[in-house]
Amino acid sequence: MIEATELMADLLKARSDVGTSLVFADDVQIKMVEAIKALGEARTAMVGVHNELTEAKLRLGIRTTLGGAENKPPQFMRKADKTTMREVG
Repeated sequence: MIEATELMADLLKARSDVGTSLVFADDVQIKMVEAIKALGEARTAMVGVHNELTEAKLRLGIRTTLGGAENKPPQFMRKADKTTMREVG
């Protein structure tokens, strides 16, 4: 959605930079707005699916899941906390 809205902003800026009228490429702008709206609706639907699956998981008695971390980009990987051992007693 961010990229789509940035594209829309770039289109509007380019139209302004070239000095064309507000109605120039109006059909393109309308299609972009419709596409952004569709992306928002798709996101809302996916959040709804996620919530329903979470509810179904709980009804089935599944309390924990294993998340596959093998394909996550490095910026999304949790850093392991350093643990140090100390002598007790």
